[in-house]
Amino acid sequence: MKSGCVDLHIHSDRSSDGDYSPEAIARMAAEAGFAAIAIADHDTVAAYPAALEAGRKEGVEIVPSMEVTTMYDDREFHCQLPFLDWENARVAGIVERVAETRWQEARERVVNLRALGVGISWEEVEAASPEMAPLGVTIARILLDKPESRRDPKLRKYYGDDGRPFPPSLFYRDFFLDGAPAYVPKRHIALLEVLEESARVGAAAVLSHPGAYFQKTTHEDLDRLKDFGLAGLEVYTSYHDAEQTRFYLEEARTFDLVPTAGSDFHGRVKPHVAFGSIKDGGYEMVEALRERRPSP
Repeated sequence: MKSGCVDLHIHSDRSSDGDYSPEAIARMAAEAGFAAIAIADHDTVAAYPAALEAGRKEGVEIVPSMEVTTMYDDREFHCQLPFLDWENARVAGIVERVAETRWQEARERVVNLRALGVGISWEEVEAASPEMAPLGVTIARILLDKPESRRDPKLRKYYGDDGRPFPPSLFYRDFFLDGAPAYVPKRHIALLEVLEESARVGAAAVLSHPGAYFQKTTHEDLDRLKDFGLAGLEVYTSYHDAEQTRFYLEEARTFDLVPTAGSDFHGRVKPHVAFGSIKDGGYEMVEALRERRPSP
């Protein structure tokens, strides 16, 4: 039986907020001694087939995946689709639908920032992210990387004494979260619809970081999501403290969900999450998800 450490939640530069190419990630995984990883980019499968080819070259199994941004009970939920048939037309349909709402959301965020007197234009954002809809943290990074932003008194708190910007997630929380001045209502695809589609694209659906501040997944949530086809629960993640990890591990056992491990590594957007920082994942997780995988 194959063994070794796994990380089933890594982002490449095919996500608008990732820094490393699929080839670089496969190389990093090999150097870190991982048996398998999943590149689960936000709402895109653009990392494939390059990621699969890089994995073969480096001797690391790459589990094809994607992290879909969804809505459930008026909350934003992220759903991973490990083992998805990434060339399936239904996957392309999900990507297209999410992209439409992402572009609209990004434009409205920029409009709101400009109304607040923040110096950023849509042309700047579009030029910096021409191929994929920019996430909120991406817009924040584009803004904070501008030299003139360092001279804006409204933005001074987002830079260190050396003039280097702090993680863009700080700006995101201040401006883009629900209730913040540049907030835009979410219009993402429904989680229940994605769970139903997962069975048609061969994926074993896994709920990302259930304890994240924007999800706050409850026992009642999992009870219903299991009925709609949820197969796994990300228990070991950079989002959870020890208490949350224990709670969601028990929930996974209660609902017969595969407990998974994923660092949610991005790079500069999340400098506190180092590559390989989550070591709780074993290859048995990959095997268990593979067994749960429906025939597409």
